[in-house]
Amino acid sequence: MARKQLLLAAVCLIVGGALGFWLHPPSPSAPGPVLSPVDIGFAQDMAVHHEQAVLLSRTLPAGASPQIRGIAERIVLAQTGEIAQLRGWLQLFELPLTTATPMRWMQGQHDHGGAPMPGMASVAEITTLAGLRGAEAEILFLQLMIRHHHGGIDMAQAAFNTGSNAAVKRVALDMVNEQGNETGQMTALLTARNAQPLS
Repeated sequence: MARKQLLLAAVCLIVGGALGFWLHPPSPSAPGPVLSPVDIGFAQDMAVHHEQAVLLSRTLPAGASPQIRGIAERIVLAQTGEIAQLRGWLQLFELPLTTATPMRWMQGQHDHGGAPMPGMASVAEITTLAGLRGAEAEILFLQLMIRHHHGGIDMAQAAFNTGSNAAVKRVALDMVNEQGNETGQMTALLTARNAQPLS
């Protein structure tokens, strides 16, 4: 119960802070904040990308090691809040929450090995994870999440480099740092299990 309350409080703080930034009405002589096509595409696609990270984390069996379970819980907490923030911006500007043409905003990055976005797991991979237990489940979870984070970092870095809105760029940079740290931790845990990341 305490963990659920912490999650709810964190989401409320993130959403409140995000909307507080955006809801200041523009003055007659100055335009309000705007979202560029890159900002919009990033918000739409990263929210969907995050949803799969949350799904993968919740698919991890309950018997996983405390270290891996802790990483999964942090991912759920952080990325649930970021989904709310990204979609809060889109709703504020009355924009669609998703797009029929994902990744069009990220120039030159349209081949993701058959996945709609970089690093995404297939339905078959998620189904396999759901059926595993013990060390096999831990290894596949780490492999899928490391690959997923690499894709998310590429997306966030592109948004930081080519986006125009300062708030979006700050969030993107935070994602690069956060997911980079988690990737390092997960890679060490995978190595300790004598396994290698997915290619």
